[in-house]
Amino acid sequence: MTFKTPLLVAMTLLGAAAAHAQEYSPSAPMVPVPADASAPVAASAPVAASGIQTIPGMPPVIDPKNIYSETTPSHISPAIAQDPARVYVPNLRGDSVSVIDPASFQVVDTFPVGHSPQHVVPSWDLRTLWVTNNSEGRPDGSLTPINPATAKPGPSIAVDDPYNMYFTPDGKYAITVAEAHKRLDFRDPHTMELKGSVETPECKGVNHADFSIDGKYAIFTCEFGGYVAKVDTVNLKMIGMLKLSKGGMPQDILTAPDGHKFYVADMMADGVFVVDGDSFKETGFIPTGIGTHGLYPSRDGKVMYVANRGSHRIHGPKHGPGGVSIIDFATDKVIKTWMIPGGGSPDMGNVSADGKLLWLSGRFDDVVYAIDTDTGAMRKIPVGAEPHGLTVWPQPGRYSVGHTGILR
Repeated sequence: MTFKTPLLVAMTLLGAAAAHAQEYSPSAPMVPVPADASAPVAASAPVAASGIQTIPGMPPVIDPKNIYSETTPSHISPAIAQDPARVYVPNLRGDSVSVIDPASFQVVDTFPVGHSPQHVVPSWDLRTLWVTNNSEGRPDGSLTPINPATAKPGPSIAVDDPYNMYFTPDGKYAITVAEAHKRLDFRDPHTMELKGSVETPECKGVNHADFSIDGKYAIFTCEFGGYVAKVDTVNLKMIGMLKLSKGGMPQDILTAPDGHKFYVADMMADGVFVVDGDSFKETGFIPTGIGTHGLYPSRDGKVMYVANRGSHRIHGPKHGPGGVSIIDFATDKVIKTWMIPGGGSPDMGNVSADGKLLWLSGRFDDVVYAIDTDTGAMRKIPVGAEPHGLTVWPQPGRYSVGHTGILR
């Protein structure tokens, strides 16, 4: 596997805030490239008060026991505080995005995007929401930028097979996950110009990922092989493959609050594997429900919401035995489960900024679920055909590492 050395791009949160404007310009850099950009980057970053030495350019870790400490309701960035509250829902079979006003629980807009939109992904600097249109086997994949200040899309950018997208924790690269090609494409985070690629030949169906506490590595799931893959984010190369002990269809992955342990949802195993990221070994398994799929931390960082899609099939039936399990991070135990009334297919989503609602797409039922995180009471909102990786906006946090809004 090879990687082409890219031009370094300087990015800071201060610059991101300063560049905020109502006039949308996704390609504009947040901070000009410094005159000495060709100089080598320092081998290591200063050690933060937390004692965690991160990769250069990555914001410091504030609480080494909780990487989600900066995503509580009080941590909305001033740069996005005035963005309208919306839920953006990509309709995979509708080639569109439905926009929900969470105050009224009504769809207030629907606009066309590229073919087969899979996820809506907040950018590292929080100023763009990218719709990943992977085109499912066709050569016309694209990314559609949404300006969250106006809730309107901009012109799509041609990108090969962007099933999902992540951002390195230093903000240097966007990583488009070319699932069909078993490849990770590293791109400029604004223009999406390709800078280089990492081949993942043994990772069949590479799709979801999350990062270690220091940003030095990411773990990707391999949906069609039963493996997870470890990728060095400093040297940009594959460094290991781990075969899970059972199941065989890993889906979403989430870093635990301690930044070292990872949870892996497996749709065939009907539960969550626990993996030590540093040693790269499987250490446990937590049964949850049929078709375990999406993983999301609560705003207080104490529990994880697990979406059980209710089917082992990629295209399952309507009204299946879907539900949501809640796992206590401290004990790795399921403390409660909420089933979808009348059946359903909860898939991907996120938690509201105040933590009071869990928003999930109902993949096979063409609805979105808004679930009260105190009581489990649910609303169902009709959207387009086969909703997938929705995101909730705005969200608290300093920066995004991608997917449907993994903020830190």
